[in-house]
Amino acid sequence: MKSQQLVDVLKERLPSEHFQWQFDRKTDKVRLEHTILKKGMDISLPEILAKYEQKKEAAIEEIVYTIDETFKAMEKENAVGFAESAAVYPVIRSTSFPQKSSAGNRFLTKDHTAETRIYYALDLGTTYRLIDESMLEAIGLSETEIMEAALFRVRALPIDMKKDEVSDNIYYFINNNDGYDASRILNSAFLKEMEEKIKGHMTVSVPHQDVLIIGDIRNDTGYDVLAQMSMHFFTTGAVPVTSLSFIYKDGKLEPIFIMAKNRLARREGRKK
Repeated sequence: MKSQQLVDVLKERLPSEHFQWQFDRKTDKVRLEHTILKKGMDISLPEILAKYEQKKEAAIEEIVYTIDETFKAMEKENAVGFAESAAVYPVIRSTSFPQKSSAGNRFLTKDHTAETRIYYALDLGTTYRLIDESMLEAIGLSETEIMEAALFRVRALPIDMKKDEVSDNIYYFINNNDGYDASRILNSAFLKEMEEKIKGHMTVSVPHQDVLIIGDIRNDTGYDVLAQMSMHFFTTGAVPVTSLSFIYKDGKLEPIFIMAKNRLARREGRKK
């Protein structure tokens, strides 16, 4: 399939009198504008064509779904106001995670700790898309406004916890299966509330994006269990973040290394 053929297929799959398509052969991109919303997006064709070679029809369905859901989200933002809509959320990733999209666009990010970095995602209902600089114009907000809106939304998410006790140590598991469990580490009010009820050392773990673990560690066995637990989640999660845990104290997260014979080593982390 050639670029022009792909554009024709997308036009056929996304019929709308409100869409304007502009194909730039030099850059091999197509600009899709919504005439009512006055917003749009740039679509890199080589990236889709490469996926088409591997996944065939599934690649077409994937990009059509993403475009359709993105404009639906934009319509929702336009109707109720971006600040009030559930459009963007922060997501936690490892510092080794790419900072640019496959098309070469810089993702919107913010430093978090020595092990983690904050990315920002446009929620599409059943999935989300990481926000890169090419999307800022379409969204209509500055980077600072997106960061503030995302933080506001994650603080409003419900927090349901399960509790487990091992050798007098208590572990709280946040696993709401909404794609933003690890993001709740950014809810400073929640962490402070947990700190007040912790009797031992408070630990925080984000082994993958779909779980947040709060530990009330009261003895050496507790650290051993935490290390095994974090590594297990890290190796089984769909989007692993870090197998290291953090000591939380006075609003700061400090990565810890749990080594043999219950010895601990700490590495200074950056403040949230």
